[in-house]
Amino acid sequence: MIDCRPGRWRRPAGSRGSDGAVMKPAPFDYHLAATIDEALALKARLGGEARFLAGGQSLVPAMNFRLAQPTALIDLNGLTGLLDGIEEGSDGGLRLGALVRHRDLERRPEVARRHPLLREAAAQVAHPQIRNRGTIGGNLAHAEPASELPSVMVALDARMHARSTSGERWISAADFFTGALSTALHGDELLVEIAVPALPARTGTCFLEMARRRGDFALMGVAATLTLDPEGRCVAARLVYCNADDRPFDAKQAAAALIGERIAAPAIEAAAEAAARAVRPTGGIHASAAFQRHLAGVLTRRAVARASERAAG
Repeated sequence: MIDCRPGRWRRPAGSRGSDGAVMKPAPFDYHLAATIDEALALKARLGGEARFLAGGQSLVPAMNFRLAQPTALIDLNGLTGLLDGIEEGSDGGLRLGALVRHRDLERRPEVARRHPLLREAAAQVAHPQIRNRGTIGGNLAHAEPASELPSVMVALDARMHARSTSGERWISAADFFTGALSTALHGDELLVEIAVPALPARTGTCFLEMARRRGDFALMGVAATLTLDPEGRCVAARLVYCNADDRPFDAKQAAAALIGERIAAPAIEAAAEAAARAVRPTGGIHASAAFQRHLAGVLTRRAVARASERAAG
């Protein structure tokens, strides 16, 4: 039996796979925080080698393979009721606590009503078991380039609320992601909340991705937002891609190809070609960079057409 009470966690025997690989984490100290202030004080005291634990769907596998070896974990799950709320603002936006689970984005009616793009993207995250446990704060702080939610937050102009013992600040989603598995959070900061502004009138959204199998990381994905004027011309657009760079890739030139145009075949094709040229995928064993660029064009055509239909509807 593993004793998970606060204190020292010891790795049990039999911790290697059949090939000899280590499959259990290195020893670490465990702390269950009861308040946000307690969590922040623990992080300030324990330093940069301590990690916050929320859903653990990214951190724990990394620890099992010794890719991450924190000296201490600060468990945030005692903060249920403090950091897991979804609040509708009077301005039409949403405030999301960092401990909101992916399943909540899928199922909560206020999310579907205010920001259907969040719901559409959350349904593509991994498998139901992971969505039941994984948190949006953990997902965003992990900053996996192929993950869905970072690109969606950039497309929606979300803002991230970070706190530490020395103060608090807001960070735009565009500035939050600084590289692969890297964010603008300081070592003593905790992401506590995400604010997503209201969508303008006559705005349609769409999230699409392509993966080898259901639940795999996307080979390429796109979050699209499109705002039309009363005459049906595009007045604002955003196309943000996942797994197209080392962070969410905001294809501004591709979006610019739609501005001032009616959303028909010529404008859609121009945007798709611009996106395919602009993205910077690295390629891998499952898809070459050239194929990923091709996917960016295909997904752009589909997403823009669907977002346009929704905006008009």
